Amino acid sequence: MLRLTVALTLAALPALADPSYPEPQVMDCEWQASASAIVEPWAQNTRTFSDGKTRLAMLDTVEPAAGWAYLLILSPPYSELGDRQCKLIGTGGMGFSGMDFSGLQAEYDPAQGLIFTLPVQFYQYGPEDLAWRTIRVVLNQATGQIDTWVLD
Repeated sequence: MLRLTVALTLAALPALADPSYPEPQVMDCEWQASASAIVEPWAQNTRTFSDGKTRLAMLDTVEPAAGWAYLLILSPPYSELGDRQCKLIGTGGMGFSGMDFSGLQAEYDPAQGLIFTLPVQFYQYGPEDLAWRTIRVVLNQATGQIDTWVLD
């Protein structure tokens, strides 16, 4: 039994030392997408694109403390009822540890769709518990497909 415990501990050491950060993920809107979570002042923490069809907003859910910041995306395609899709960008099943919404950059590529870059803070156990990274989010408004990854 002791050998098994030691073997499992040694096998886990490379993973614990790995400085990589979890990939951002696209999630369906749930309790986090409440209007009460939009960071004040709203005018500085929400932006619209594509003639108002797409809206991004910074959300603060307060808890969990290491994952309170989400990026909200309301965008086409529209449902049968006429409402937009609602998605959240976070990491590890929760939000980020911080977000610099003032650093949001946007561009449009007809082949890909709307492309956003945004500085976010990841929480990671280890010598560098909080680390700022830039994520890229690509939104295809025709299909609703959203892809996201860390740039650096």
